[in-house]
Amino acid sequence: MRADKAVIDSRETEMRSRFSIGLIICSALLMLACGNPALEHLEQGDAYYAQGQWDEAVAEYSEAIELDPEFSLAYNNRAYAYTKKGDFDKAIADCDRAIELDPELAMAYANRGAAYVEKGEFDKAIADCDKAIELDPNLAQAYYTRGLAYADKGDFNKAIADCDRAIELAPELAMAYANRGAAYVEKGDFDKAIADCDRAIELAPELAQAYYTRGLAYANKGDFDKAIADCDRAIELDPELAMAYANRGAAYVEKGEFDKAIADCDKAIELNPELAQAYFTRGLVYHRKGDFDKAIVDYDKAIELDSQLAQAYNNRGLVYYGKGEFDKAIADCDKAIELNSEFALAYNNRGLAYHEKGDFDKAIADYGKAIQLNPTSGFTYYCRGYAYAAKGELRKAVSDFEKCIELSSAPWLVEMAQQELRKLGK
Repeated sequence: MRADKAVIDSRETEMRSRFSIGLIICSALLMLACGNPALEHLEQGDAYYAQGQWDEAVAEYSEAIELDPEFSLAYNNRAYAYTKKGDFDKAIADCDRAIELDPELAMAYANRGAAYVEKGEFDKAIADCDKAIELDPNLAQAYYTRGLAYADKGDFNKAIADCDRAIELAPELAMAYANRGAAYVEKGDFDKAIADCDRAIELAPELAQAYYTRGLAYANKGDFDKAIADCDRAIELDPELAMAYANRGAAYVEKGEFDKAIADCDKAIELNPELAQAYFTRGLVYHRKGDFDKAIVDYDKAIELDSQLAQAYNNRGLVYYGKGEFDKAIADCDKAIELNSEFALAYNNRGLAYHEKGDFDKAIADYGKAIQLNPTSGFTYYCRGYAYAAKGELRKAVSDFEKCIELSSAPWLVEMAQQELRKLGK
């Protein structure tokens, strides 16, 4: 039986890469206390921030705080710059101080929530955004940030609803379109995702994340050339965007350009050694090249970094199947199904392992579940037909082989099913 088709599900893994969060920076123009000697440093910090000079911005905000230790806006804006530098603990500490000084400062709650998103503390992020919205129901950034937290928790409907509200309040907020597009990718609505990314790019032509997300949508639609072109553009705009390399690598896998895929995954790992997707994709390349030991090493690392990555368990199980280690294959598929009870391919692959162990009833049960979840899989009908034939249930075998031929567009699979029918005298 042919069982070497391991499908990469970019939607499942994509969620582990978030867009960088645009926090709220309060302009010095909002200051009423124009006589405050710290105001000049606040304004200069804002100017440095606008130019992407985070260290210089932090220095200026720090000068403002030294001159006025109770300047809540300076703490808020310094938190913004710290987040851009990736120093989320300092950002949170500054937001804490800003809130202590001004408990009604809605933007400080939203900014702290954004830092919590980056740290993976999504419930705290949602609580902070709830408070920000309570204080200022028209604060678009709070809805946008809460949407990010919901997306990371897997609640894509709430994420989309929050992005809708952010866009209603701030129609020019490009990142809200890009992140709503990312949520649509997760829901499998790729055309809506592409439309949102188109709008994000129209508003902000240099927004790397919008190209990356649109590329992900194109990849899921099977248009790998467009996916690669969008990842190219994302990398051109942000050479440090590790996920763009990882997803371009995944597209190269589907095109059979394995050396390019490995190079991209290597680069993604160099930029972000904690990026599970890059190890997963490189493991997929080694898997398809038949280098099972390297594939297992990379799948192991992907699982170590992201224990919820059902696809990595499934694919590692398939490698173990290829190595003849059927009990390990079953254990990995068990875990994949535990994480995603609607993972049709995992049921199919567990069925393959049970089949090889001679447990045809369990194999047939798993194939049946896979067909229930994905009724158009000609390969699963072929597998079940093969199991029925092994049990001597020839009418059921014939029916499944015929269904395989009806559904499949793969010549190799049609030919295999026809060969089995000829063996059965049909």
